Formats: sequence, structure tokens, C-alpha cells
Amino acid sequence: MNSNFSGIIDSTLREGEQAPGVRFCCRDRTALIRALLAVGVDEIELGIASPANDHIPGLMAETRRLAEGGCRLALWSRCRPEDIAFAARCRPDVLSLSIPVSDLHISQRLRRDRAWVLRTVAASIHQARSLGMERVALGLEDGSRADQDFLLQVAETAATSGAFRVRLADTVGICSPGAITALVRKLRGTVDIDIGVHCHNDFGMATANSIAALEAGAAWLDATVLGIGERAGNCRLEEVIGFLALQQGSNRYRPEQLPRLCRLLAGAAGLTIAGNHPLVGRELFTCETGLHQHGLAVNPATYEPYDPGRVGAQRQLLFGLKTGTRAIHLQLASQGIELSQRQLQHLVSSVRAGGEPLDREQLLLLASRRET
Repeated sequence: MNSNFSGIIDSTLREGEQAPGVRFCCRDRTALIRALLAVGVDEIELGIASPANDHIPGLMAETRRLAEGGCRLALWSRCRPEDIAFAARCRPDVLSLSIPVSDLHISQRLRRDRAWVLRTVAASIHQARSLGMERVALGLEDGSRADQDFLLQVAETAATSGAFRVRLADTVGICSPGAITALVRKLRGTVDIDIGVHCHNDFGMATANSIAALEAGAAWLDATVLGIGERAGNCRLEEVIGFLALQQGSNRYRPEQLPRLCRLLAGAAGLTIAGNHPLVGRELFTCETGLHQHGLAVNPATYEPYDPGRVGAQRQLLFGLKTGTRAIHLQLASQGIELSQRQLQHLVSSVRAGGEPLDREQLLLLASRRET
């Protein structure tokens, strides 16, 4: 992990609620916040700062009590004076302003120009800081499609106006790991403030891009539980925490808490977690293939990147069409069951012809009958 790494920003309660048909109730929000705190995220984006979101002040107060200073609490805000004023009344630890920086968004969506963007960035950061919000970040919306010289100009304006972080948004998920690496390095070479990334998953690159950004020197990454968000969603929180904890050796996160967190989100949002979903799928450590079972019997590290117990899972072996003689023999031998070669071959034939694969207990029961 790079020495600049500061943490993970969870945006499930903000970006996640933008997914079609998703609406969290008060109980859902509280349960998710408790679970996020248990996993160990560094910053939670609680929602959008707007007078229309009248639940935000109460949610901020409740979360502050639950977090007890162990996690920064953030709000996302447009660069509008009324929204910034509302945010100030909620007293977040971090205010994450956002503004488009691509000409496509500036000219066609907002009907503005680049000069307006620069003026608005400076004015919005000054307003936020004058209202007592010391940590102000600026999100560079559609930064991956922006003119790079203008992108750097906006980032410099944010830095000189008092922002502590700029957040590069790959808003429609078009970056590759190489492309986002180049953008992060260019930003780091231009502004002396923290760089964060907000990656979307339209081409299935969000987690890879986020890790690549960290390796390029980014200090922060955004993520959501199960990647929930607009269109194909965002960088998946469970994937980056799993990678940082189980592959990079970080001890600041608790991956064993991930299954519970993901199931809470799935229940609240009406989602189904696939059995092979990275880190939290219920069938991740289920194996029927004889070659792999042989390897697992010799040394689990041959076919498992981490101990299943690190994510609260257990290995399950199944025996069926894909299982060979050696794998079944090793399993029986581990339980002190010895069959003749003829008995073993009959057992293997029965297992492979039986349709549905057998679990370990069913295999041992079938083998015991062969002994007699």
C-alpha cells in the first residue's frame, strides 16, 4: 500500500440511494452505519446536503454518537449557496462539494462556461470554510472526460481556495487502470493536496481502477457496498477492503464483517448476492473439481488466495461428476477409511453417475456401505 493512503470513503448512503428503486428507511440507515463502522471504513458519506433532505441533521447527530470520533462523517453537496448553508447547519467533518469539469457537462447540461466553473469553485470553498467547515473537498465530476489542462486548473483553484482534497470522478466508467494511473500522477504533480478517486463500473473496471489509483499515489478511494449506484454501480467496498486486508496486509479493516454488511445492504435494497460474488458469495469456497480438491488436501493455499475464515466462510467439498479417484481416496484416508481398489473404483463410479454432487457426510456414508 502506498504511503500516501489515507482511507476509504463509503458512499452507500449517498450514491447507493441513487440506484433506481432504492430508498433506505431510518432503520436501514442506522443498521448500515453500524455495520460500516464495524468493518472499519475511514469516512462515511451520509447523504446529499439539501434542505429537501430533512432527515440529514438527525442522521448526522445519531451517527456522530455511534462513531464516537472513530470515523469522519461527510456530506456531498452541489456548489449552491443554499446547499452549502444547509450543510453547515449539519456540521459534517467533511463537506464534499462537486462540480462538472468536462465541457460536455459544463456547456450542455449547465449552459455555463469554464470561467463560471472556476469562479464557482473558489466562491463555494470560501463560503464553506467561512461557515466553519474546515475540511472541504472538491469532486471533479466527469473528470476522466475533461480537457486535462482545465482539469488541472480547477484542481489548482480548489487547492489555493483552501480545499484539502480533490476527488477525480470517472463518472461514466470509461477509464482503464493505465488511464487513471496517468490522471492521478498528473494531478499529484500539479497540486499539493490529497487526491481521491470516484470510479464507476460501466465496463467492470471500478475496483481495478481504484486500486490502480492508490498504487499511483491517490490517498482516498470511494466505494459502495456491493457496488450499488447509478447504472452498473461503483467500486465495490467488499472488494477493495478484501484486497487491502487480505492481499496487501492492511490491519485497519475487518474483512470478517463484510458478509453481514453485504447481506444487510442486499436486504435493504432488494438485491441478490450471487454465490460466486467476490469475498462474500456463499459458494466461493465450494469445490467439486478433483484436481482442485487434490491441491486443497495437500495445501489449501494452492487454490485459495486467503483462508476462508478471514471472511467468516468455510470450505465445502462436493463430490460428483468432476471428482476423480485421487480426491475421493484422499478424503476417505483423512477419515481413516480404507477401501480396496475395486471398492474405490465402484464408489467413484457411483459418485460420478449420481447426478447431484454429494457433500462430505454423504460421501462418507456411501463409502461406509462399500466397506461392508
